[in-house]
Amino acid sequence: MSDSVPLRDRYLAFIDEIVQSTLKGKISSQEQVYRMLLKDISPGTGEVFELALSERLDALHRQAEAETDELKKAKTTRSLRAIKTIQSQWQRWQEQNKATEALSQAIKEITKAEQPLSALLRVIDPNRKYPLSLQQLVQVAKGLQQENVTSLQEIAEGLTRGISAWQGLQDDLVSWMYEQNRGPLGFEGVPEQRGPWALWAKKVNSNLLQALFRTLARDESAIEFAEQQRAITLSDWVELAVVLQWLQRGLVNWFDQQAYNVEAGSKLSISTFLTFAVIWSQLAGGFGSIAAMYGDACSQVMLQILRTFSQRQYFPLYGGIFASFSGSYLRNALDYLDEPLRQVEGTQEKARILTLLGYSQRALGQYERANTFHQQALEIARNAGDKACEIANFNHLSRTCVAQTNYSEAINYSQRALILSRQTGDRLGEANALANLGYSEVMQAQQMQVLEAEVYEMAINYLQQGLKLSEQLGDVQSRALCFSSLGISYIVINQPQNAIKYLEEGFRIAQVSGDWYLQGLNLSNLAEAYYNLANFEKAVYIGGLGMYFLHQIGSREWRKPAGLLTILQGQMGAEMFQKAWENNRPKIISFIGVDGYDYLPQLLEEYKQSM
Repeated sequence: MSDSVPLRDRYLAFIDEIVQSTLKGKISSQEQVYRMLLKDISPGTGEVFELALSERLDALHRQAEAETDELKKAKTTRSLRAIKTIQSQWQRWQEQNKATEALSQAIKEITKAEQPLSALLRVIDPNRKYPLSLQQLVQVAKGLQQENVTSLQEIAEGLTRGISAWQGLQDDLVSWMYEQNRGPLGFEGVPEQRGPWALWAKKVNSNLLQALFRTLARDESAIEFAEQQRAITLSDWVELAVVLQWLQRGLVNWFDQQAYNVEAGSKLSISTFLTFAVIWSQLAGGFGSIAAMYGDACSQVMLQILRTFSQRQYFPLYGGIFASFSGSYLRNALDYLDEPLRQVEGTQEKARILTLLGYSQRALGQYERANTFHQQALEIARNAGDKACEIANFNHLSRTCVAQTNYSEAINYSQRALILSRQTGDRLGEANALANLGYSEVMQAQQMQVLEAEVYEMAINYLQQGLKLSEQLGDVQSRALCFSSLGISYIVINQPQNAIKYLEEGFRIAQVSGDWYLQGLNLSNLAEAYYNLANFEKAVYIGGLGMYFLHQIGSREWRKPAGLLTILQGQMGAEMFQKAWENNRPKIISFIGVDGYDYLPQLLEEYKQSM
């Protein structure tokens, strides 16, 4: 076919040639058609060929319907069969050549874009239908190197350096875990002694990567790190992006494959997704002050991570993690989600991300913002037909209303969650709805100063049902919530001994789920229960832990245990109060380390100064 003929016309002529050859008996097999497609369809032009094929098919259908002459009708029918053979072999061609097609399209997308960096990030997005492999990324770099455009060559250089750096880190992707045999695995802990950052800093040659990893190893702000990188080049940023993205994906893949301990594996995968999302969020803040292009690109990567995360089976619709995004970056995040998630398959992802953000805002004490997120998520989930997410947001709205002491509305939301969960067979949603209904009714009865024991018994029965169901399901997050709610309810009805039993178990299970908010909440309420039993020393020790846990995640609720500790200090006297902490020093250090223990008096003083 001549290159001077427009591509559409070339492909129409090519399709006609195959049809005519079939009618003349020159094509004897589907394999022959496939070889012709391989020879004559150029990479990156599949969409044009598909449109041409569709055009010919439609024309033949109309011709077959209008034809009255039997001989001509038979010829048209044979032509249709030939077109359908081309269709079937075209589908085969697409499957066999999707990698080549994706690669060609990726290079074209970057080279033709007004903003090549943004286009690059779209190209390497793991949420694409055909995500690029590392080898394809090498080919993208080679393709861009051939372009006589400075920015494209810088991107190519960054890709090449990033791939090389990642390959040098692969052997140490998880080796740091085996060296850290003390305590739970994860990214938190004593600075420069836990997590992978310090080890990775020794394994890379890039000054930028070394500096970032050392910053993270010292538990310092990635925002301040990024603000200091005034001399960063486009190739530097691309190298950093490639390394961070492949590290995150490599860790998640490894954790997801830990079949011997699925619960621990999913917990660490969750931690990895959120850790890297937060890092990118902080980098967006810092780099944004240098160049908007880099700040926007960081936000783009952050949202890609969250979109991937939202599609995982273990995505925690009922909490367990915190995503703290603020100001313009949160608004940009939601704006960025709008366009790719307008289609039906995408709205579910957006609803789930909003659910996560809403839960996070409630944990931080931002109740109005939490309500806004959950209402948006509820509407999107309903339109997308994501019943589990819809039920989860009814449950979250119920919990947020309790925090705002709007108990009648909390009961309303929990009842709606209960009805819908039973209609759809969502047993996890049902367990949470029962817990929320019972908890809301206990709190409403207390507010209305109800004295009848039957009212509380009925509400606690809902809580017990929720606990039993969550135990049957083996869902640790829901069990932790049920135990916590039961403990608080028994405090309300002045049964502190029963409360302690449930709160201690709730704390233990919240540790398993990794939910710092529920851990802090249980400790705070445990301290109150021990105070009611006049066990002041235990109330001091546990109250200090609860205060620290809640303060660490930025929750306003740290002030509740701080207030109780202030009362205890006044009743016990400063010397006895301090002795209570000293007597329990080993226990406290086992949870929050020496630095955490030393920070407790300072934190309590901070509370007093703010009163």
